[in-house]
Amino acid sequence: MSVKLHVKKNDRVMVIAGKSKGKTGRIIEVLPNKRKVVVENVNVIKRHTKQNSRTGQRGGIIEREAPIDISNVMLLDPQGGQPTRIGRQVLADGSRSRIAKGSGAVIE
Repeated sequence: MSVKLHVKKNDRVMVIAGKSKGKTGRIIEVLPNKRKVVVENVNVIKRHTKQNSRTGQRGGIIEREAPIDISNVMLLDPQGGQPTRIGRQVLADGSRSRIAKGSGAVIE
């Protein structure tokens, strides 16, 4: 079963809730079944890892982005740069497109 989401990979979003509220970034990964997204430089955690010579993984403290709930991010309007809600519109050729509710701009 496919899940309809309002964001895609490489979209610019702003976090609207949680400890990273107000930060903006690009979506690195979308996890549709868990309804979570990974945003660049947002919700950074420290991971204590053990060295593994078989896989070539170095040991130490590694910082990486953790997933956040998709309801806590809002797409940025391509014209104004402000967070906006998303609508869907059927174009003249029959294809569907996302539009920004604030400005009415088509989001690619």
